[in-house]
Amino acid sequence: MRIVITQNMTLDGRIEMLDDWFDPADQDPELAEEVRRQTAREEVLLLGRQTFEDFRGYWPHQTDDSTGVAEALDRADKRVVSSTLTDPQWENTTIIGGDPLDAVRELRRAPGRDVIVTGSIQLAHALIEAALVDEFRIFTHPAWQGRGRSFFPDGFDAPRLRRIDARVFPGGIVYAAYEPAGLAHAAGTADATLAGLGSEQED
Repeated sequence: MRIVITQNMTLDGRIEMLDDWFDPADQDPELAEEVRRQTAREEVLLLGRQTFEDFRGYWPHQTDDSTGVAEALDRADKRVVSSTLTDPQWENTTIIGGDPLDAVRELRRAPGRDVIVTGSIQLAHALIEAALVDEFRIFTHPAWQGRGRSFFPDGFDAPRLRRIDARVFPGGIVYAAYEPAGLAHAAGTADATLAGLGSEQED
């Protein structure tokens, strides 16, 4: 399977949502169709604990969701990285309590479609540093936040990227997908980062 990181991002490269520039329910029809197209290629949804709990607290309650996201998330094969969570309280969810890097390597070796990581900034950064990401998908919003964590970890020597897809949506969001062209390995840094995953602060 392919490991794909999908993030919503501001014009200044921030993916940590500290302002109100992102509304998951506010999607124009073309954007909603693109999300459905990507979801159809998804085999596994891999999340950090905080993002998982944010999703669990929101999407199952959107009974009038017209985007199809809520239904797709209920059906999805969800994996949550946590060393403390014992009951996910959401159907079709498996807890990854061991080394997330090993778990992702195993997923990557398995046949299938895409493993999607979204939000989950600490986990996403660790996977980037370990050179385990096959594709980056970025939805850039017309907003400037000026603070918060970025798509790539601070101080990380980002790889050269090759654009493989791009679209502009009526609401002003610009989508682009990239493949790494020689991702630098930083396994030691990634291992140190992942040592803290699974705590209550994990995102």
